[in-house]
Amino acid sequence: MKAPPAGMLPVEHITRSILAFRGHKVLLDSELAELYGVRTKALNQAVKRNIERFPRDFMFRLTRAETRSLMRSQFVTASQTHRDPRFAPYVFTEHGSIMAATILNSPRAVEMSIYVVRAFVQLREMLASNKALAKRLAELETHMRRQFGTYDAALAGIFNTLRKLTRPGAASNGGTGHKL
Repeated sequence: MKAPPAGMLPVEHITRSILAFRGHKVLLDSELAELYGVRTKALNQAVKRNIERFPRDFMFRLTRAETRSLMRSQFVTASQTHRDPRFAPYVFTEHGSIMAATILNSPRAVEMSIYVVRAFVQLREMLASNKALAKRLAELETHMRRQFGTYDAALAGIFNTLRKLTRPGAASNGGTGHKL
């Protein structure tokens, strides 16, 4: 993860690095290491020394298929080009990302962990907002179906009316008898 583009806050930059795997929102070990100012190898060694702090809902290693999928992604390929292909990356959930900051215990890791938390919170809020919008749309659709029967019937009626109005002579008394 390189420095955020001009005008982009660290939270927004981190949010763009969050991926979805196995139903979790996660950060790659290489992205997290860069955020915390350490090499990926150093992060993973620190995690292995403290593995009891990282249950499966905090951190897991991607499968070969997941890694191939990740490598095909144009968004993360650059961050993975230096990785030894024999070792699949670890990914860290929100809780795992914070736990990693505690075991690294560097000033940068502590500082950046705050941004990581904010990024995950922002992502959760966006997802909740999308769910609320989807619910509202479903309610609107139900209301429209009750009011108009079906969309198809309502649209067919509108189109029939438009066709009548656009026929030659429709605007005169010789057409439908209505003036526009």
